[in-house]
Amino acid sequence: MSKRKPVVALVGRPNVGKSTLFNRLTGARTAIVEDIPGTTRDRIYGDSEWNGAGFIVVDTGGLEAPSDLSERGSMRGERSGSGAPLAADSTLFISHIQNQAQVALEEADLIVFVVDGKEGLTAADEDVAAVLRQTDQPVFLAVNKTESPKRQLDAVEFWNLGLGEPYPISAYHGNGVGDLLDVLVTELPDYPAEEEEDDDAIGIAIVGRPNVGKSSLLNTLIGKERAIVSHVSGTTRDPIDSEIVYDGQRIRLIDTAGIRRRGKVEPGIEKYSVLRSMRSVDRADVALLLIDATEGVTAQDAHVAGYVLERYKSVVVLVNKWDAIEKDTYTMLDFTEKVREDLKFMDYVPVLFISALTRQRVNKILPEALRVVEARRHRLGTSEFNQVLRDAYDRIAPPSKNGRPLRVYYGTQVETEPPTFLVFVNDPKLVHFSYQRYLENRIREHYPFLGTPIRLFFRPRKDGRNK
Repeated sequence: MSKRKPVVALVGRPNVGKSTLFNRLTGARTAIVEDIPGTTRDRIYGDSEWNGAGFIVVDTGGLEAPSDLSERGSMRGERSGSGAPLAADSTLFISHIQNQAQVALEEADLIVFVVDGKEGLTAADEDVAAVLRQTDQPVFLAVNKTESPKRQLDAVEFWNLGLGEPYPISAYHGNGVGDLLDVLVTELPDYPAEEEEDDDAIGIAIVGRPNVGKSSLLNTLIGKERAIVSHVSGTTRDPIDSEIVYDGQRIRLIDTAGIRRRGKVEPGIEKYSVLRSMRSVDRADVALLLIDATEGVTAQDAHVAGYVLERYKSVVVLVNKWDAIEKDTYTMLDFTEKVREDLKFMDYVPVLFISALTRQRVNKILPEALRVVEARRHRLGTSEFNQVLRDAYDRIAPPSKNGRPLRVYYGTQVETEPPTFLVFVNDPKLVHFSYQRYLENRIREHYPFLGTPIRLFFRPRKDGRNK
């Protein structure tokens, strides 16, 4: 199993450049960057690496007081001990900061506190720093927007926060970020590989948006009240593992907090429950994706499915609350077609119609999940796979690009879990995504790999005869 990556949380008040720094660290413009405080309201995370050390970066929404309190504090002109303006009703302000910052402290292995070197030290920075000084996790102080030599010198005022050395950076231009990372990675914990964790147990994660019945399903599958069941969205914040034995096979059931699509994750605890859910998916072989039959497939459902598939996990779609639907002879068929249409990138996954409340078809879930695991672990022989490639080539020849045709020589399956195929061609740049999808369909025609994503990689042949 893979090693758990350390988590680095970017915290600070709004509009100090956290999202810009996030994009710089992850190398992708994932976070929306605007000069409007509070733009980042959802949980955004991404992978980063520096000097061979990999870690997860979490971009958080700004730590701030309600706008009316801030405005009143500014109007009243109250001062903190350092002489900076202090918002009115500062006890409420500090409470609000603690609510979000404490969650970040609980989840992160390391904190990067981002402040605005252009604006200078503020009372809000002092309030956040007061919370951060209480944590045992390493805290690094990044003074952003210090492009000029003068601002770099002015950054020394942030020593007053009592968090150690301020690191002048420019997240936009990249100045000083490397120096910060050089020190940061030395404090990252080195988590051991998780191979000791139930190697012979199959991990099945129960995932879905909030309030679709995940905890109820878990309780039904294990036959006892292992998880709290509530009609309040987001009741489950921490993943819950339960081990059962089914048909002689040890199975680890992983309940997760509800996942909402980006833009719908509320600030605070739910924001980090999503990160916990993603860790649970990483530990699973199969994800049971729950959909509420009374609402149909929503954009959030598709987004959750996208999260799972990004990690190449196998999937069984469970349409829950089927007992609450008025049905006729064609209802199940029509709903299945709708699921296939709305989750068109998952047309290979099985769909079951269940009711966790009445136990309708619940007895079919684990057998289907085990069938999916069997497919996930299946390996095609090299000669068998090359016959599939030849048949696909004979049926439809590869397209050409600029008069140069794609030539497919041979291939092999190099991994299982998920099934991964390496195909040698004359030039990988000639492989159009439509032909790659065509090859995947031909593979599934030969062996369906039920509920399991397939990875196809193309490499040039190394014998010098590519033309």
